[in-house]
Amino acid sequence: MKRVILTSSSGVGLTYAGRADMVVPLIFRFVWGPLPTSHHLEDYLTGGYYRGDPEVRWSDLVGRLPQTGLAHKETGLVWFCETYGVEFIELWFDPEPNSQLQLIWILDYLRSHPSITHCLRLRRVNFDLREADGPQLRDRTVRESEIAECDFEIANMAWEAYRAPTPELCFGLLTRDLPRLPFLKPALEALLAELPSPITGLGATEARLIELIARGHNRTKELFQPGGLLETRVFDQWELGPLLEGLASGPMPAVAGLDPKLATLAPHDARGRNAAYRRSRLSLTELAKRFWKAAKISVATIRFDVGGAARCSPMNGCGGGIAKAGC
Repeated sequence: MKRVILTSSSGVGLTYAGRADMVVPLIFRFVWGPLPTSHHLEDYLTGGYYRGDPEVRWSDLVGRLPQTGLAHKETGLVWFCETYGVEFIELWFDPEPNSQLQLIWILDYLRSHPSITHCLRLRRVNFDLREADGPQLRDRTVRESEIAECDFEIANMAWEAYRAPTPELCFGLLTRDLPRLPFLKPALEALLAELPSPITGLGATEARLIELIARGHNRTKELFQPGGLLETRVFDQWELGPLLEGLASGPMPAVAGLDPKLATLAPHDARGRNAAYRRSRLSLTELAKRFWKAAKISVATIRFDVGGAARCSPMNGCGGGIAKAGC
């Protein structure tokens, strides 16, 4: 065992690129719903199962390995890397906001394990990993750099800021120069734009969604399919359904004519998505495509009486994270 890649769910294609002995996709969605607790995140990376525990662990998404078989199952990620002689741990996280949150989380976690920090290498992935398949990734040149102590410090600062109950610390990071983590600041800007506007009560994606519906784009497949008109950077297809439902069912609905079965088809939390992933072994993107193909829901009309609506952003709800402000 020589080389391991840690990546987001967008980087599953690296499994077939032949660039590492083991590829570990991290599947947490930090941009939606309450943040997982520190204990939950620790359990995810340290392995260990409990009777009746349905949660996915890091090793569940890694199949049998040529060199070590199933030795990684039910073990901790750090323990496995130490025991089986991993020389390099590469971090492949593209500019997409959730991927950048995963990057600062995993850097913050690994900072407390000095036995392997010298193995870490950061790949400057300046393209969408989800759009690149294994053959495209195999020979692609991606700049590599070692992880310095200042990178760990910034990651810790950013992760703590995102976990804070109000967004002031995240806004403060926008004034800092972060040259070694060049995609973090744009990701934070996109995340902060999803906070409720003080004028309309809408986040950036919600405002764009209403704008498109007002123009006559009233089919969910047209709006939400990957590469569709909405072009959201923050939320995935699973999350857009409940986002639209919120616009249609709040105290001051902005959208009318939404089919109520949308609420029963879309999972509302990361745990539900993780369980579905584990049962089907399909990528979340493929599951989302199947959902929107089956739903066939149309949006009929739009109302413009949403100004000043006071409510929580869907990003981390009211249970933690930067979206709590303004609730």
